[in-house]
Amino acid sequence: MNTLITLFRIVGSLGLFLYGIKILSEGLQKTAGNRLKAILRLMTKNRFVSVLTGIIITILIQSSSATTVMVVSFVNAGLMDLFQAIGVILGANIGTTFTGWLVALLGFKMDITSLALISLAIALPMMFSKKNHIREMADILLGFGLLFLGLNFMQKSMPNLSGNVEALAFLSTFNKDSLLMILTCVLIGTAVTVVVQSSSAAMTMTLTMAFNGWLGITASAALILGSNIGTTITAYLASIGTSTTAKRAALAHIIFNVIGTLLAIIFLKPILLLVNFLTLKDIYSLSAVELAHQLPLFLAMFHTVFNVSNTILFFPFVRHYARLIERMVPAKDEYDEGTYHFKYIGGTFIDSPELYMITIRDEIQKMANLACNMLNRYRFMFNNPDINLEVDVAAMKHDEEYADQMQEQLSDFCVHLLQDSQTPTNASSLNCLIRVMDELESVTDSCFNLVMLTQRRFQQNWKFNEAIDTELRQYQTLVQEFLNYVRDRMDKTLTKAEMQKANEFEEQINTWRNHLTNLVQARLSGEHADVRMELLILEKIRHLEHIGDYCTNIAEAYHQAVKHTPMLQKRSGRPVAILTKDDEKVI
Repeated sequence: MNTLITLFRIVGSLGLFLYGIKILSEGLQKTAGNRLKAILRLMTKNRFVSVLTGIIITILIQSSSATTVMVVSFVNAGLMDLFQAIGVILGANIGTTFTGWLVALLGFKMDITSLALISLAIALPMMFSKKNHIREMADILLGFGLLFLGLNFMQKSMPNLSGNVEALAFLSTFNKDSLLMILTCVLIGTAVTVVVQSSSAAMTMTLTMAFNGWLGITASAALILGSNIGTTITAYLASIGTSTTAKRAALAHIIFNVIGTLLAIIFLKPILLLVNFLTLKDIYSLSAVELAHQLPLFLAMFHTVFNVSNTILFFPFVRHYARLIERMVPAKDEYDEGTYHFKYIGGTFIDSPELYMITIRDEIQKMANLACNMLNRYRFMFNNPDINLEVDVAAMKHDEEYADQMQEQLSDFCVHLLQDSQTPTNASSLNCLIRVMDELESVTDSCFNLVMLTQRRFQQNWKFNEAIDTELRQYQTLVQEFLNYVRDRMDKTLTKAEMQKANEFEEQINTWRNHLTNLVQARLSGEHADVRMELLILEKIRHLEHIGDYCTNIAEAYHQAVKHTPMLQKRSGRPVAILTKDDEKVI
């Protein structure tokens, strides 16, 4: 019974420690969300900056898992290439050693209970502040407090085995220097890290067991090596269902850590001797009690030496390594599969809307490109009866359905982010993106309807006279120019001058619509008018005018985003649902 209680105490302490890391990491991400994006974009300079960026960000957010997932997210969004991603991953492996030093220097050298309680006491009143940045700081302090409290409980939960002969005999089998025991400890370290999804937690458990005399030098070092392999599982899980480049980044992380670990196993004794030299103490000559107290610092140094050496070894070959990964994971055109899957990145230690919205905006840009291509294809089909109608109509149907899937999945995810949104700025931006996606999906619907009208025209063998044909072409070209104009400005907030230009486009489209509609009505009043053909022309005019309306609505959404004002009604008369934090619909 006592054994079971002890086990629950250890697991509970680990859970508190993990929750502290999660709260701390999320608080740091919220506080530095936009700055993190700026830092990550700076690293495009060269591989040195990439590695340094990986180190800094991992230290800042206290999670190499969050850093690597963030890297996979940026690669997936097209904001970073594989070469840059590998550099950041190398740096993240060095940055993660900071946690080991933090635990080794503070966790076993002083009473951290008081430090934890002070941190929690300061965080408590800040949690109820109306200011977002103060609440974010409270999360950071709360995370530190829970982290230290969990570490303190973990230390006290470890039973004293000095009088337990059987337990000591069992542990002694793991403290042998045989290759079999080293490999066994590496596998155990990997498995534990995969389960808890945190190399920091696995490292802390190893340091705690070493401090309590459970583990020797070699077994502890092997467990740390295993945790470096296990930590790659987070990025791998995040890459499932993502783009080819994102999968390559995750694979690069796995291979890098696995090869580094294998080399460390081969040269384990020389590495341990080097660490022994760097710590300035002959740890092998210490007594059992002295060894237990000095081992956490020794292991923190070992973790640092291993990751720094691994990075130095791979650093000169980053570009060649990237090419190897590209050969191992060949590219494929995922659009040809016919079904859209929103390839967002998620993970246990990353939950920041600022980072998610980078991927969402990139997907919306793809949706806009799809809409422009559909309108271009329709214009080509407009007066070319010799084309293969069935093939082109099928292609347009595929694109229209693909756009529907994009809107549905992206909007659902935006609603999820809205429900967890921490700031009015994020909520306003997400509402803007939801509206833009709705408008773009409407554009693709109108493009498909135009193609269906063209198919009916060719099937009925209706021919427009030269004047009608010329004017419709000019009208369609104007609408295409407006759609392209909006598409090219979707990565920023529209200025007042750009919004004025969009309004001028809409006015020209409305003028053309009135002109062409009057011509149709004049022909219908004549004696020899083909009523069905004229009605078809009216339908074309109506759908083209609607595309202009949708473009104006998109421009207004990006123009109004900077004001954070609600956007309630479309010019075309169709209401839009604006989703609030509480998922209420305002029509």
